Amino acid sequence: MARTDLFPPLEPYSTGQLRVDARHTLYYEQCGNPSGVPVLFLHGGPGAGATAAHRRFFDPSFYRIVIFDQRGAGRSTPVADIVDNTTPHLIADIEMLRQKIGVERWLLFGGSWGSTLALAYGEAHPERCLGFVLRGIFLCRQSEVDWFLTGLDHVFPEAHRAFAEFLPPAERRDILESYFKRLTDPDPAIHRPAARAWSSYEAACSTLLPNADNVAAVNDDRVALALARIEAHYFRNHIFLPINALLDNLPRIAHLPAIIVHGRYDMVCPITTGDTLARAWKGAEFVVVPDAGHSAMEPGIRSALVGATERFKRQL
Repeated sequence: MARTDLFPPLEPYSTGQLRVDARHTLYYEQCGNPSGVPVLFLHGGPGAGATAAHRRFFDPSFYRIVIFDQRGAGRSTPVADIVDNTTPHLIADIEMLRQKIGVERWLLFGGSWGSTLALAYGEAHPERCLGFVLRGIFLCRQSEVDWFLTGLDHVFPEAHRAFAEFLPPAERRDILESYFKRLTDPDPAIHRPAARAWSSYEAACSTLLPNADNVAAVNDDRVALALARIEAHYFRNHIFLPINALLDNLPRIAHLPAIIVHGRYDMVCPITTGDTLARAWKGAEFVVVPDAGHSAMEPGIRSALVGATERFKRQL
């Protein structure tokens, strides 16, 4: 019978700190089978960090599970730092990690921003990729950023009102720039409330049904600041890639197998983006979860992602 939920909790068999430059040091861990097929988990945000639950999408008897916290996120240091924090930096970090732990090729697994980074890395280094499991696709086109900042009021008016009205009226004409100014202010009395407002808004819109635990998870000041500050930094800089680069460069990886999972009612990253990617990637399998939003931890999304990693076992 096909597995339909997460694998049991497990602990890493190794952890490490990778110093990628004079400023940034990244936390990484390996779980599962040291001799198994390598799979790299790429967390969302950017800035969200990885958790122990993320290890559980993979059969630990088959996969060598590699997880790391990107620059400024999670257990990496310095936390919430946006200096020398760009998509090209992150791509180079992944390559440094791959070489450090001795991986030749790996499966890429990422959701939301993790899907963005998986595509960007794959297109830069297709020869290092076995395939892709992608969820809640985000290509960071201006229409997608605009939807997050303003369009969500059509579906989550209460959450959006709290997000927008956190700012004084004079600052609401440009929500992104106003939040970025506050999020990068050195005074915790200014950046902490802004980070909580941004992160709570995103969390409130991420599930099909209200989920208090999802919102509570980002109320920690460290977590909220990393997520909000780094997201705003990437959004206002168009993820530091040429416009439409991820779709334009898709032919570099179109020969590789891919499974794209998207919740029908994903409001943070609407399904039209996943549909656009699936139509451009002719060989990809597109799985639409009919009763889910954005979060990877919703039951239907969890099941589809585990099903995807299980199906890849027959191909790798």
